[in-house]
Amino acid sequence: MTNSEIDLQSAIAALDEYGHDKKLSNDLEHARNQQQMTRYLKSLDYSLRRMKTLQEAVNALVAEMEVDQVKQEQVQTFKSKVINLSKELNMSYDEVVTLMASAK
Repeated sequence: MTNSEIDLQSAIAALDEYGHDKKLSNDLEHARNQQQMTRYLKSLDYSLRRMKTLQEAVNALVAEMEVDQVKQEQVQTFKSKVINLSKELNMSYDEVVTLMASAK
């Protein structure tokens, strides 16, 4: 083996090790399951009071996201109904929406 081949292999091994270490890091951005997130939270070394504050913030954010998801599902359901109505009336989607808006 030449010196440049050894250097190349060393560089590749170092990059592989760096990538492996990065995958195992305690970074929340890389946490994909409860165990990884728990490990990250423990690494923060927060007091019980701060953990409860974090829990309240997470619960509030989750509730907000759930409400947004329900709204998105309702809008999608409404769009589907308008599409079906437009087919039923042999009109374009835009024509049905315009007619609905003008029929106050």
